[in-house]
Amino acid sequence: MGRGIAIAALRAGIDVNLVDVSATTLRDAQDRITGYLARHEPADGADPRPGRLRGGSVLEDAVSDVGAVIEAVPEILPLKRDTFRRLAAAPADALLASNTSTMSIGVLAEACGNSPRVVGMHFFNPAHRMPLVEVVVAPTTSPASKDAAVALARALGKEPVVVRDVPGFVTSRLGLLLGTEAMRMVEEGVASAADIDTAMKLGYRHPMGPLELADLVGLDARLNNLRSMRARSGNPAYEPPAILTTMVEQGRLGRKSRHGFFDYDDDGHMITGPGSEVGAG
Repeated sequence: MGRGIAIAALRAGIDVNLVDVSATTLRDAQDRITGYLARHEPADGADPRPGRLRGGSVLEDAVSDVGAVIEAVPEILPLKRDTFRRLAAAPADALLASNTSTMSIGVLAEACGNSPRVVGMHFFNPAHRMPLVEVVVAPTTSPASKDAAVALARALGKEPVVVRDVPGFVTSRLGLLLGTEAMRMVEEGVASAADIDTAMKLGYRHPMGPLELADLVGLDARLNNLRSMRARSGNPAYEPPAILTTMVEQGRLGRKSRHGFFDYDDDGHMITGPGSEVGAG
């Protein structure tokens, strides 16, 4: 997600400071970003000059002179809270946004003194191509911060929708239920993962089936999403299916591990194989 958001910003002519605690991950992300931009450079010069990309491993240094921060760390509440606590190093007028898909923006704001600058900016994967951004407004979020997040989303070429800070917002509240039910159907042997996804693509005109989408997001991330939603909402419908927990324990994390509900090659393209039949029968 961080790579995709960075690409969207760079293509809009915005300078980006990319931060990761792993030097290897950071280098890989920078290489992938610059490679993508080189391959997709506009031929007619219509787009603005790409922004400058810098990388670093010290969050406080990276945010010391920025106008906005978009956090995209894993969906683990203590990690996100600690990240927002450290964002006190950002300039006093910098927008502090979280890309969380399920966690309370208000709770994250508590970690930095209920700052009115904290807002949700929930991007969708792949973030440099998907047009939607949910701008999530907590009770502590100031109108100026909401407006700034909407303006930033539009500057990145996105279409923002403004939602209240409730469990799952709009998209995760609906999408997690669909994906979870699809997993339970695989678990029960109702149909194969491939046939379930085909049914949703052809019957409901979804561009991607719910299980392929779960693989794209990452099954470990989806498991964290469901645990967060179950805890926040109290709704048993968000209880993670046993098949999801088992697959994560086995290291079947989706596209990034090459194996999930489907199997993938080194370039992330889906291939046929046993992944499409996980749990069937």
